[in-house]
Amino acid sequence: MTSWRRAAVACALIALVGAATTTCGQRHHRLGRRVIVIGLDGLDYGLTKELMAQGRLPAFSRLAAMGSFAPLGTSIPPQSPVAWSGFITGLDPGGHGIFDFVHRDPKTMTPYLSTSRAVAADTFVKIGRYQFPLSAGRVELLRKGTPFWQVLESHGIATTVVRMPANFPPSGTAGRELSGMGTPDILGTYGTFSFYTSAATYGGAHDVSGGAIYPVDVDNGVVRAALHGPDNPFLRESTKVETPFTVHVDASRQFVKVMVGDEVRLLRVGEWSDWVPVRFDLIPTQHLDAECRFFLKQLEPSFQLYVSPLNIDPLAPALPISSPASYAIGLAEETGRFYSQGMPEDTKGLKAGVLSTADFLEQSRITREENERQYRHVLGGFDDGFLFYYFGHVDQVSHMMWRVMDPEHPAYIAATDGPYRSVIEDLYVDLDRLVAETLAHLGPGDLLIVMSDHGFASWRRAFNLNTWLRDHGYLTVPAGASQSHGFFTNVDWTTTRAYALGLNGLYVNLRGREAGGVVDPGSREALVNEISSALLQTIDPKTGLSAVTKVFRREQAYPTHDFDEVAPDVIVGYAKGTRTSDDSALGGIPAEEIVDNMSAWSGDHCMDPDAVPGILLTSRRLAQPAPTLQSLAPAILAELGVAGFPGKEH
Repeated sequence: MTSWRRAAVACALIALVGAATTTCGQRHHRLGRRVIVIGLDGLDYGLTKELMAQGRLPAFSRLAAMGSFAPLGTSIPPQSPVAWSGFITGLDPGGHGIFDFVHRDPKTMTPYLSTSRAVAADTFVKIGRYQFPLSAGRVELLRKGTPFWQVLESHGIATTVVRMPANFPPSGTAGRELSGMGTPDILGTYGTFSFYTSAATYGGAHDVSGGAIYPVDVDNGVVRAALHGPDNPFLRESTKVETPFTVHVDASRQFVKVMVGDEVRLLRVGEWSDWVPVRFDLIPTQHLDAECRFFLKQLEPSFQLYVSPLNIDPLAPALPISSPASYAIGLAEETGRFYSQGMPEDTKGLKAGVLSTADFLEQSRITREENERQYRHVLGGFDDGFLFYYFGHVDQVSHMMWRVMDPEHPAYIAATDGPYRSVIEDLYVDLDRLVAETLAHLGPGDLLIVMSDHGFASWRRAFNLNTWLRDHGYLTVPAGASQSHGFFTNVDWTTTRAYALGLNGLYVNLRGREAGGVVDPGSREALVNEISSALLQTIDPKTGLSAVTKVFRREQAYPTHDFDEVAPDVIVGYAKGTRTSDDSALGGIPAEEIVDNMSAWSGDHCMDPDAVPGILLTSRRLAQPAPTLQSLAPAILAELGVAGFPGKEH
């Protein structure tokens, strides 16, 4: 992933990626009606049904009475980039090529983000310590297939697609697009926070998962520090750009003055700043724009200041986040700066302990209110054609807070979790109000669809799949080698026949595909069947129940066509309540096969897809049934009079 970050930064700073998206340039005709789709990531069918029965979701219930309410079958596996790619294209992963959050290069075993990649300029003029690009960098969307809105545009139907996941950079084929999940921060990551503290307990400067800790001193009431940007691509030696900032602590120790360049913010303890624009100087004629939020966590007994990931500034985008490029700028001018990072809720800050539960929920509230404000603006200006708008905050909060509804979760603590018992349910109620507002905007011929990509479940048990493969003789670690926590440390590839990477994928160490492949292609199918059978027989010793309830052989789930190098050989459907561990997902081999999940990340959906369906609510019954996420886009197009999508099925 390091190489991906370097390429992303180089592309951004060369400022040539703006040409990566182009609008389709279609001439539109008025339909005199509208189709509005609200995409709600992670809304669970069972919980939604329960809250509707309790009368807590009156707008949802009204929508169901007008049209329909049903579970929506999710993808195999039920991961957001896979699921949303299926919705976008009407294809399964064998057609759109997205199989997990993480893919790997079989020749190097290097993991990379599945939905996009940045390719830096490859030709430079080098003068002294500087280098200047002669070729254009670019950002590539790795998802294949035709987006359904491109078909609408080709029929002259106006389309607006806002925050669609797995659509960075924007496809450029809708009338207006803003990218969503998959959009990086300015470092090329999915979000890297900074935490500045004088507390000795944090030690010196060091990285933590999803962030960095920086020690600071309060010298005569002043803290001097720097915001840390990416490598400067104009310098031949790797050198990170920095922008200094100062914090002046008031004598009362109740508030501070933060100064970044010409920007000044006053913050009380426990207060978040608005967006602060940040400029990183590169060379005299070039600079990089970003934005961040400051959160003053505490001043006593130690200084603690959190800084959000450095987001792409929507008023001056360094990477293509909208199509046309002016669309993001216009949204920011009309409704204010916003999180351009695809998954803005800082789950990593909570997992690392630099944000408390209350801090995290407040930050999530800020992201939610930004999106709601933006949605109302977009809805207010939408008068014809197709509109999609995405909300992801319920998914992210559910990941971190699901255990508060599950006293049987191993990490549940009544004293600290009990007070938050209604947090997730309250978010569903908030969305119901938004649906009520949208219903008030509907005309006689309009259609409203509310849908989610998958459901949710408590994640109680963590399955170390690589450890299971080791213990069953499929993956070899030399005798006496230390325990591995990532990237296949100490694996003996000369005798390893299978390995796991990502949240649901299992791969055969295939000769001719993997760099160290040892399994003859003719033996692959028999090995896959053997492993699949053994997984289905695996019993969790704590529960006495099956740990795995579905195993999909690649050929069974979907023909992979051009993606045999990328696609897993086996997709593992863990039992509801069980998921692969974080360690195993990145090539780790912990000591035990199945353990209690004690992580703050307590809810999930990367399980048996039948256990975590999404929802589908419609303001009238669809003429073409849509039992699954993959079948929904064709049904939407049919409502707009367009048939024959997708162009080919897999």
